[in-house]
Amino acid sequence: MTFWTLNETDIDRIAIGVGILGTGGGGSPYLQLLIAKALLRQGKRIRMIRPADLAPDAQVIGLGGIGAPTVSIEKMEEGNEGIRVLRAIEAHTGRRVDAVLGDEVGGGNGIYPMITAAKLDLPVVDADGMGRAFPEVQMTSFFVYGQANQPAALSDSEGNTLVITQAKSPEMLEKLMRTATVAMGCTACMTTAPMTGDFVRRFGIAHTTSQAWHLGDAVLQARAAKTDPVAAIERVSGGRRLMQGKVTDIARRIEGGFVRGSLTVAGLAGDQGRTLTIDIQNEFLVATEDGRRLVMVPDLICIVDSETGRPIGTEEQRYGLRVSVLAIPCAPLLRTPESLRMMGPRAFGYDFDYTPFGTATVAHPVAAYAEPAATPIMTGELT
Repeated sequence: MTFWTLNETDIDRIAIGVGILGTGGGGSPYLQLLIAKALLRQGKRIRMIRPADLAPDAQVIGLGGIGAPTVSIEKMEEGNEGIRVLRAIEAHTGRRVDAVLGDEVGGGNGIYPMITAAKLDLPVVDADGMGRAFPEVQMTSFFVYGQANQPAALSDSEGNTLVITQAKSPEMLEKLMRTATVAMGCTACMTTAPMTGDFVRRFGIAHTTSQAWHLGDAVLQARAAKTDPVAAIERVSGGRRLMQGKVTDIARRIEGGFVRGSLTVAGLAGDQGRTLTIDIQNEFLVATEDGRRLVMVPDLICIVDSETGRPIGTEEQRYGLRVSVLAIPCAPLLRTPESLRMMGPRAFGYDFDYTPFGTATVAHPVAAYAEPAATPIMTGELT
């Protein structure tokens, strides 16, 4: 089997990269980084596999946090929520889970499935359904292209576990899971319906953990060389810096299980006199300047510290921060008409159509994967 076995320096790089790809959401990666490193020090292993290395009939589930990022940074998880939802799905389907992945690579959810995988010694697929973070459950390439609505499961830090056995649509699944999450304190662990290896290979966004690693590596190399880490992010991501400036206003509120609001950045240095306004629903959705929309979902709006390149999520934004606002083109799979109906501006209630930013990006696997691939991940029934 072809694996990429992560070490602590890999986790450092991935944590920076998923923070950038989180577009403000997905939860802070910091706690997940600490847990992942602690598990490695205990002798656990985190093994990544490429989508191409999955057996066609492998059973794969996505794991991640659901709720408001502002709450998740204050309300710590118990640690075994992922195991509880995985076991609940296995019990419901009668089939063993062969591998896990993250529904979204952005933010803490980019590391989240590694925790459960390390504890259960399962591989993690180097792919997700967004190539970024999105606020709602149904906003993945998996649901766009036919992932089942059920079974799905939630578990909180108190041990409460819920299995949803019937949902009429992905949108109704979102409503059910969001309502339950609010009851659980606005943060929980979730999984959606199992997928086959073949389905993940066809409709997942491949090598997004590798993409996060490359972004984090570029930032750390720039810091070591005392060069511009924001320019390094631009180079690796195919993105562009929209503005360098200062946060002058931030309005946040928790509403319906989301963080909603807006952010204003006033330009500094060469951007003096310019002002960007960014809409928030967990993630940064639309960037506007003088009434002109510069970037919009599903393309990525990312905010990082101007000096260090450290990603800054919605929950950390505050007056006076010196930041750089970046725009990064999304994956090609998110630009199809089917995906835009679920993840484009109109899906968020905007009365305008999507205007793409730049050329859609395709992520590539890290060199740590050995070539060629060996025997695919095997499957097995529960006994």
